[in-house]
Amino acid sequence: MLTDPIADMLTRIRNAHLALHQEVSVPRSKMKEAIALILKAEGYVNDYSVGDREIKIALKYHQGKPVIAGLKKISKPGRRVYVGAQEIPKVQNGLGICILSTSRGLLEGGAAQDANTGGELLCEIW
Repeated sequence: MLTDPIADMLTRIRNAHLALHQEVSVPRSKMKEAIALILKAEGYVNDYSVGDREIKIALKYHQGKPVIAGLKKISKPGRRVYVGAQEIPKVQNGLGICILSTSRGLLEGGAAQDANTGGELLCEIW
């Protein structure tokens, strides 16, 4: 039983990138599917496929280097971080994204600002 499945997903992606793997599989959940969808829409991964029990994420490389330079979990089980629509941070001066859990589902930081919705700041990716 995992305490923080989102942190586990981010760690698996980070480790697979360091080992230069082409794909990584993570246990399936609706929240992880939504994160994979955001990563694909923002161009951080090539594709993802959902199976019965797992999600396979095809990692993306540019000239032999991982497209994802860093992943950071912000909200943790012991300390939740909530932000309002005007307080959503810019990641790496706009070069990265943050993912929020809002009342409208999981949203990328810019989309949450456009929708004028705050929520729980899950992670930052750059």
